[in-house]
Amino acid sequence: MESIPHAISWNLTKKCNLRCKHCYIDADAQQCFKSGSEAADELTTSECFRIIDQIAALNPRIILILTGGEPLLRKDIFEIIKYAKEKGMTLFLGSNGCLFTEKIVTKLKDCGIAGVGISLDSLDPQSHDAFRGAKSAWDGAIKAAELCKSHGVSFQIQTTVTNKNISEIPDIVKFANDLGATAFQLFFLVCTGRGQGLTDITPQQYEDTLVELYETQKQFQGSMLVGAKCAPHYKRIVFNLNPDSPLLKAYDGGCPAGTNYCRITSEGKVTSCPYMDTPVGDLKKSEFSEIWQTANEFAELRSLKLKGKCSICEFKSICKGCRARAFASNNDQLAEDPWCLYEPDGSGNKKSKVEIKFKEEDVFGMKAQFNMPWTDEAKERLSKVPSFVKGMAIKGAEKYAKANGIEEVTAEVMKAARANMGNDNKAMFPFGKMFKKKGNKDEVAGGPSDDKETTAAVKADEKLHYIGDGKVPWAETAKKRVANAPSFVRPGIYKLMQKRAAEEGVSVITSEFLSKIRNESMMLAAGRMKKFGFEDLKMEVFEVAKNRIKNERKKEVIDEIKGFLDQRSDKNSKIISLFEEYLKPDNS
Repeated sequence: MESIPHAISWNLTKKCNLRCKHCYIDADAQQCFKSGSEAADELTTSECFRIIDQIAALNPRIILILTGGEPLLRKDIFEIIKYAKEKGMTLFLGSNGCLFTEKIVTKLKDCGIAGVGISLDSLDPQSHDAFRGAKSAWDGAIKAAELCKSHGVSFQIQTTVTNKNISEIPDIVKFANDLGATAFQLFFLVCTGRGQGLTDITPQQYEDTLVELYETQKQFQGSMLVGAKCAPHYKRIVFNLNPDSPLLKAYDGGCPAGTNYCRITSEGKVTSCPYMDTPVGDLKKSEFSEIWQTANEFAELRSLKLKGKCSICEFKSICKGCRARAFASNNDQLAEDPWCLYEPDGSGNKKSKVEIKFKEEDVFGMKAQFNMPWTDEAKERLSKVPSFVKGMAIKGAEKYAKANGIEEVTAEVMKAARANMGNDNKAMFPFGKMFKKKGNKDEVAGGPSDDKETTAAVKADEKLHYIGDGKVPWAETAKKRVANAPSFVRPGIYKLMQKRAAEEGVSVITSEFLSKIRNESMMLAAGRMKKFGFEDLKMEVFEVAKNRIKNERKKEVIDEIKGFLDQRSDKNSKIISLFEEYLKPDNS
C-alpha cells in the first residue's frame, strides 16, 4: 500500500517542568540536569534541521506536532518552528501551558505556529495538579489558554480520560468552549511509560464515554470541534449513531500508526506512534524516507493483516483498533484490540453487515489527482493546503465546478466550494478552524486569503453598524451601498455577507469586501448561465431559470429582479460589463 506521512509527533525533549502520572516517555525535571543543560542523547539544533529537510523532501505539507516533555524547555524551540514553517509545514505545539508568557505567545505566533494543544485534566485545580505532579499546573494551563486567545493563537484543550475525571468530561468540554478553544480532544490512555502502573478505564466505560462524547459534541458544532484520540472505535460508534455524520472523515484503514503517521523521539528514534516505544529506525544513522519506506513494522501495519476479531470486523477499514493498545497487551501490533467490546457478527452494526468503508470524498490522505483544468492561481492556493486534505480539496472543488457548469477551477471556485462544504453537513471539514482563524492566511480547502480585499482598512472616522443579529459589523460605506439595493434582496445580502465574513475571518464588512463577494457570486452565476446555454447576457435567461424551478415564491423573486434590472440598466452599466466579461469563453 502506497503511503506518505501526513502527520508526525516529535518528542523534542524529555525535559519537563511537571511529572505527570500517565507520561508515556517518563519525562521530568531530572532530565534538565543531564549533561549540563541538555539531555545526554537529545538531538542538536542542526540535527533537527537535517531531519526536517528529510521530512520535507518526502512531504513538505505535513503536519508536525512538536511536543515533549515540555518543548518550551528547548532553547532552540522557536528556531525549529521557524525552520519547519519555512519548509511549508503546518506546526502545532503540545504543552502543559505552565511556561507561557506574553513574550512566548507572541514569539510562537511570529514563528508561524498554527495552533497549541494545552493539557487540562480536571475542572478542580487540586485534582489537575495532583495528576500533573506540580502545584499551580492548573493555573498555568488556564493562563496559557487566555494568552493564546488574547493574541489570536488557535488552541485546543486536550484531556486524558481516567477513572478520576470520567464524570467531568461533558463539563470540561463546555469549559473548553467557554475558554475560546478551537477544539477539544479527549485522549484515551494507553498504559505505557510512567503510565504502566495506572488503571485504565474499563472497556465498557470506554464505550460509554465515546457515546457520551458524540452526544456532547452536538452542542458545539460550528464553534468547536470535539474529538477523540487513540480511540479508533469512535468511528464505529459514530457510524451506528449517524452514518452521515461529518465526523466520519479519517484516514483510510483506521488507526494511522505507521501508515500516515509516526513519532520521532528526542534521541532521533522513529516509532509507529507515541505509545509504541519499539524503534523501527534511527535518524542518526538512516534517512527518514528510508525508514518510512522500508521499516518492516510499518509494512506490517499497512498490510491490514489483523488478527483475532479485528481481522473479520466489518469496521476494520475505518477503525482497525488501537494498534498501540494491542501491542501493549499482547506484544503483537496486529492482535485484536482488547479494549473493544464489539463482536463483529453484525449484531452491533445497525446499518450494514458488509465491510464499512469511507466515501472516497471523506478520506484523508487520498491521492491528489486533477480531473479537469485548474488555473495557476488555484494551483498556487492549493499548494498551501496540508497534504492530508489536498486530495479531498481537489475532489470537492471539481465536484462543485461541474455541478455549476464551470469548466475550470479558479481560486474563486475553490472559495465557493469550501463555503459549500462548510454548509453541507455531509461534506464539511469539522476541524477547519484549526487551519483558518482570524488573521491566519492558511485555509484547509482554500489557501491564503486575498488580503487587499478581505482585510481592507476602515477609515478612522467611519462608523460601524451591527445589522440585525449579525456578529460582524458593517462599515458605513458598505451599509449605504446595500441600502441602494432593492428591498427584496437586501435580507439575502446581509445573510450572505455575515456568512462569508465569518468564513474568511473578516472583522469588518467593508465596501471592498462587499465588492469581492459580489464578484465571486457573479462569476458563479455566469457559470450557471453557460450551463443553460447562454454565451452572452440576455434577459431570456430569467425565463429559462423560471422554467426549471417549481417554487412559486422563487419565480416571483425572479420577476422582481428582472423588472428591477430593466429599470436600472443605465445605472448598472459597470456591473453588466463585468458580468459579460465573466461570460466570455476564456473565462469559463
